[in-house]
Amino acid sequence: MENYKIAMGKRMKKQRKLLHMTQEQIAEKLNVSVKHYGGVERGNAGLSIENLIIVSDILGVDLNYLIRGEEQIENIPSRMKEIYLNSSPDRRQRIIELLEVADKF
Repeated sequence: MENYKIAMGKRMKKQRKLLHMTQEQIAEKLNVSVKHYGGVERGNAGLSIENLIIVSDILGVDLNYLIRGEEQIENIPSRMKEIYLNSSPDRRQRIIELLEVADKF
Protein backbone atom coordinates (compact mmCIF):
# COMPACT_ATOMS: atom_id res chain seq x y z
CA MET A 1 0.00 0.00 0.00
CA GLU A 2 1.31 3.41 -0.95
CA ASN A 3 2.31 5.67 1.92
CA TYR A 4 -0.55 8.09 2.62
CA LYS A 5 1.81 11.09 2.65
CA ILE A 6 3.12 10.24 -0.82
CA ALA A 7 -0.40 9.68 -2.16
CA MET A 8 -1.65 12.92 -0.60
CA GLY A 9 1.32 14.83 -1.99
CA LYS A 10 0.58 13.51 -5.48
CA ARG A 11 -3.03 14.68 -5.21
CA MET A 12 -1.88 18.10 -3.99
CA LYS A 13 0.60 18.45 -6.84
CA LYS A 14 -1.93 17.33 -9.45
CA GLN A 15 -4.54 19.83 -8.27
CA ARG A 16 -1.98 22.64 -7.92
CA LYS A 17 -0.87 22.10 -11.51
CA LEU A 18 -4.49 22.02 -12.72
CA LEU A 19 -4.90 25.46 -11.13
CA HIS A 20 -1.62 26.67 -12.70
CA MET A 21 -0.20 27.50 -9.28
CA THR A 22 3.40 27.24 -8.15
CA GLN A 23 4.77 25.68 -5.01
CA GLU A 24 5.96 29.16 -4.09
CA GLN A 25 2.44 30.56 -4.20
CA ILE A 26 1.05 27.88 -1.92
CA ALA A 27 4.02 27.95 0.46
CA GLU A 28 3.56 31.70 0.84
CA LYS A 29 -0.13 31.31 1.71
CA LEU A 30 0.76 28.63 4.27
CA ASN A 31 3.65 30.65 5.70
CA VAL A 32 6.05 27.73 5.18
CA SER A 33 9.20 27.50 3.11
CA VAL A 34 9.07 26.34 -0.48
CA LYS A 35 11.45 23.55 0.51
CA HIS A 36 8.99 22.35 3.17
CA TYR A 37 6.00 22.52 0.83
CA GLY A 38 7.95 20.66 -1.86
CA GLY A 39 8.66 18.00 0.76
CA VAL A 40 4.94 17.74 1.45
CA GLU A 41 4.21 17.12 -2.23
CA ARG A 42 6.92 14.44 -2.30
CA GLY A 43 5.56 12.80 0.86
CA ASN A 44 8.65 13.60 2.93
CA ALA A 45 7.05 16.26 5.16
CA GLY A 46 3.70 16.95 6.70
CA LEU A 47 1.40 19.86 7.42
CA SER A 48 -0.57 20.83 10.50
CA ILE A 49 -4.33 20.31 10.48
CA GLU A 50 -4.77 24.06 10.12
CA ASN A 51 -2.55 24.12 7.03
CA LEU A 52 -4.26 21.07 5.54
CA ILE A 53 -7.56 22.94 5.82
CA ILE A 54 -5.99 25.98 4.16
CA VAL A 55 -4.53 23.84 1.36
CA SER A 56 -7.89 22.18 0.73
CA ASP A 57 -9.46 25.65 0.44
CA ILE A 58 -6.69 26.95 -1.83
CA LEU A 59 -6.88 23.92 -4.09
CA GLY A 60 -10.68 23.74 -3.95
CA VAL A 61 -10.77 20.12 -2.88
CA ASP A 62 -12.47 18.28 -0.05
CA LEU A 63 -10.29 17.21 2.91
CA ASN A 64 -11.41 13.60 2.45
CA TYR A 65 -10.09 13.71 -1.09
CA LEU A 66 -6.89 15.46 -0.08
CA ILE A 67 -6.04 13.16 2.82
CA ARG A 68 -7.69 9.86 1.96
CA GLY A 69 -8.18 10.09 -1.79
CA GLU A 70 -11.93 9.64 -1.48
CA GLU A 71 -14.03 10.81 -4.37
CA GLN A 72 -15.26 14.36 -4.12
CA ILE A 73 -18.98 14.47 -3.76
CA GLU A 74 -20.59 17.76 -4.70
CA ASN A 75 -24.22 18.79 -5.03
CA ILE A 76 -25.45 15.63 -3.37
CA PRO A 77 -27.87 15.75 -0.43
CA SER A 78 -26.00 15.69 2.88
CA ARG A 79 -27.79 12.52 4.07
CA MET A 80 -26.63 10.65 0.96
CA LYS A 81 -23.06 11.84 1.54
CA GLU A 82 -23.26 10.78 5.18
CA ILE A 83 -24.48 7.29 4.33
CA TYR A 84 -21.87 6.81 1.61
CA LEU A 85 -18.91 8.22 3.56
CA ASN A 86 -19.77 6.21 6.68
CA SER A 87 -19.94 2.95 4.74
CA SER A 88 -17.25 0.33 4.25
CA PRO A 89 -15.75 -0.04 0.75
CA ASP A 90 -17.94 -3.13 0.14
CA ARG A 91 -21.08 -1.28 1.16
CA ARG A 92 -20.09 1.69 -0.98
CA GLN A 93 -19.96 -0.62 -3.99
CA ARG A 94 -23.43 -1.95 -3.17
CA ILE A 95 -24.75 1.61 -2.83
CA ILE A 96 -23.39 2.43 -6.28
CA GLU A 97 -24.95 -0.74 -7.72
CA LEU A 98 -28.33 0.21 -6.21
CA LEU A 99 -28.07 3.70 -7.68
CA GLU A 100 -27.24 2.23 -11.08
CA VAL A 101 -30.34 0.02 -10.92
CA ALA A 102 -32.48 2.99 -9.82
CA ASP A 103 -31.05 5.06 -12.68
CA LYS A 104 -32.52 2.61 -15.20
CA PHE A 105 -36.11 3.44 -14.12
